[in-house]
Amino acid sequence: MTEERTELQRNLGLRDLVLFNLVAVVGLRWLATAAKAGPSALALWVLAGLLFFVPQGLVVTELASRFPQEGGIYQWTKRALGERHGYVCGWCYWINNVLYYPNLLISTAVIATFVVGKGESGLANSWTYVLTATLICLWLAVFMNIVGVGTGKWLQNAGGIGTYIPGVVLIGLGAVAMFGGHPSANPITAQNITPDLGTLSGLNLWASIAFAFAGLELSSAMGGEVRDPRRTLPRAILISAPLIALIYILGTGALLWLVPVGDINIVSGFLQATTVGARAISPSLWWLAPFCALAYTIGNIGGVGAWLTGPARVAFAIGLDRYFPPAFGRVHPKWKTPYVAILVQAALATVFLLVSLLGKGTTVEKAYLIILDTQLLIYFIPYVYLFISFLLHRRTEAPADTVRVPGGPIGATVVGVSGLFVTLFAMGVAMIPPAEETRPLLFEIKVVGGALAFILLGGVVYWRAHRRSQD
Repeated sequence: MTEERTELQRNLGLRDLVLFNLVAVVGLRWLATAAKAGPSALALWVLAGLLFFVPQGLVVTELASRFPQEGGIYQWTKRALGERHGYVCGWCYWINNVLYYPNLLISTAVIATFVVGKGESGLANSWTYVLTATLICLWLAVFMNIVGVGTGKWLQNAGGIGTYIPGVVLIGLGAVAMFGGHPSANPITAQNITPDLGTLSGLNLWASIAFAFAGLELSSAMGGEVRDPRRTLPRAILISAPLIALIYILGTGALLWLVPVGDINIVSGFLQATTVGARAISPSLWWLAPFCALAYTIGNIGGVGAWLTGPARVAFAIGLDRYFPPAFGRVHPKWKTPYVAILVQAALATVFLLVSLLGKGTTVEKAYLIILDTQLLIYFIPYVYLFISFLLHRRTEAPADTVRVPGGPIGATVVGVSGLFVTLFAMGVAMIPPAEETRPLLFEIKVVGGALAFILLGGVVYWRAHRRSQD
């Protein structure tokens, strides 16, 4: 076991991890989702940042500097709560991300049509195009991450840059419009910037916006492949976290300034705003929107790479502990990557992708939509473990070079409890049926039952592994 761990190569530096964090967390699709709520979205971003993003960043910084081993959140939970809870955390983190790829890949295929001016042509509704494009993107990410972390990191690096550039362009266009005297498309006042958290829709949106900030823990799963991880992982978070918060808050503000709320397209809202802002400056800037669509497409492919390689390291660590089949703990003899874990994830993602695209209008599609609903609930479970593990680890001695949450025991408690509260709150909201749901009880049975089914499936895998070890 020790031998296999030492085979991993430490090819990731500070720049790589900063860009990895950007591509893992930033999703420009959230700008349109938030802006649809009007100017109150700006206050929701700030509130979510203070109560969830800042606690998440501080907690991950301390745990990553304290336990910089491969496996990240799985290792932290196992050390705090034992192997069973560590396994549940790792399983939920891994299986949730396998379900996540189809959504991200389909979104990538849709936005890619804007690169060649086919955004409104109906091409995005062609399953032949979408299936071909998504499979190419997925297996390109697989190949680059199997042939070595030194190679795969360039896909994630390009993705981090590609994700961030369209946001910077949008903010720049919004600033030009604002300081150039162009009136805001949505007047921003003290009244309409105050969020309405007294309604279910308002609470639901706030919970969604909070978890748009999720993902800072992902890079820590690759601690065994980072140069000087105790120092590099915390520094990467401290650099990337403010960049993430700024792109979300200022990007939403720019979109609201350029496009009326009623006209915002939930899929391509940031491209709408880019087109409007560029046209207001000069018709010769027509190329900005296609350029941003291209950059966004590259960013999403890098995002697939990040969310492929990070959870694969969790599966790799579980494989080394023999709770997943031992093959998950294998390292490629030439490229020194956990290639079996990556290939299994990609194969499962391909299956779910085929189910989502080829099952349109059938009971298969309905089953897939149920899986998507349960995915939200499964997604929150590792974050419950993250904050509980932090609060427990805080009671024990830590290495001298651990980057501590400021404020002593009181500050650590406030940070941990705040993050835990928002996570539990979001789980509660995820179990409430939407207003348009005609059969709310059936919705709750499907969501809660579906989540329990995935957890029980993981439990069966654990039980069989435990039984084998006893035999």
